[in-house]
Amino acid sequence: MAWTWPFAGRGRVRLSETLERREPVASPVASTQVAATKASSGFVALHMQGEAAWTRRDYAGLARQGYMMNPVAHRCVRLVAEAAGAAPLVLYQGAQELERHPALELLAAPNPRQTGAAFMEALASHLLISGNAYIEMAEASEDARELHLLRPDRVSVVEDAGGWPVALDYRTGKAKRRIALGEEALHLALFHPLDDHYGFPPLEAALTALDLHNASGRWNKALLDNSARPSGALVYAPKEGGNMTDEQFDRLKVELEQTYSGAAHAGRPMVLDGGLDWKAMGLTPKDMDFLEARNGAARDIALAFGVPPMLLGIPGDNTYANYQEANRAFYRLTVLPMVGRIADAFSQFLSGRFGEELRLWYDPDGIEGLSLEREALWRRLQAADFLSEDEKREAVGYGKRQ
Repeated sequence: MAWTWPFAGRGRVRLSETLERREPVASPVASTQVAATKASSGFVALHMQGEAAWTRRDYAGLARQGYMMNPVAHRCVRLVAEAAGAAPLVLYQGAQELERHPALELLAAPNPRQTGAAFMEALASHLLISGNAYIEMAEASEDARELHLLRPDRVSVVEDAGGWPVALDYRTGKAKRRIALGEEALHLALFHPLDDHYGFPPLEAALTALDLHNASGRWNKALLDNSARPSGALVYAPKEGGNMTDEQFDRLKVELEQTYSGAAHAGRPMVLDGGLDWKAMGLTPKDMDFLEARNGAARDIALAFGVPPMLLGIPGDNTYANYQEANRAFYRLTVLPMVGRIADAFSQFLSGRFGEELRLWYDPDGIEGLSLEREALWRRLQAADFLSEDEKREAVGYGKRQ
């Protein structure tokens, strides 16, 4: 009869001659079950969990496992949200640009706790993590208004008899209040192909890559905790047969814990007595192609957010020739469309609240990430002798000389 000793740092267990006395082996990543069968060669069977464990798709699960625990997702959200929050906004009434207006003052200081840039950054973060952003306009006093962001997991959309959204229910603890859409609240949602009212977050599209990246990090940490030693088992199968005595088993257990466990003993060669053999029960990092799988998952996360992997320092991506091209593509393909979506929604909302036809838009000349593109345009216009001075000014967004 053979005795086995699983040796994986954490989760050591003694397997007896009978199946009734076996115990499960704990694992930090996935639950496993090890069973010993009666065979002269000491056969060890390893049964892994058949179904993968996925992160919950609600706002709390995506926020914790993505933004709060994954460095790639966190940096992607910060990059997009900070760039969107820093984009300068311009207010128009018809074709006329307004330099002063109560709407501009409201956007510059939406509430006592946030500046305009911080408010827009948080709004963009809500969109990226949950696919939804909810804004309430509150009357602070007779002539003062405030804008407040509502946490997405506390909000539910209220429909009328025809199925159209008419209000928001906002819950804080046991209290719940209803806020009318259009009059008191604004709901921004990214496109969702299977939902009429709620948006689809980019982070959920990257959920498989997100879980793979997080799981690889946990696996690597567990490997380091186990002295960088792959999981396996010591199998006792002497040629002449027989079982290991309790005294021999206890001596082997103490020797393993004192001589081969812990970071101080990492890499120490193991000396085996007669009849003991080491059976590997896991793939090595090389066999798993660990680094490439982790970098591939990071690229998929960045792709879902629209962030060029080059901006995150992820190796293996040569889509753009240099950092400047990647940064310009990031602004043109990701940041500006999001800022434009937010500005359009606010234009309609502010027009209804102030009773005027207002249009909010971003000022591309004030965006630092497009400075090289702007300089190239100015050089081309300067060399265009067939254009008049007023035509050149109009091409870059300035009016005619007075």
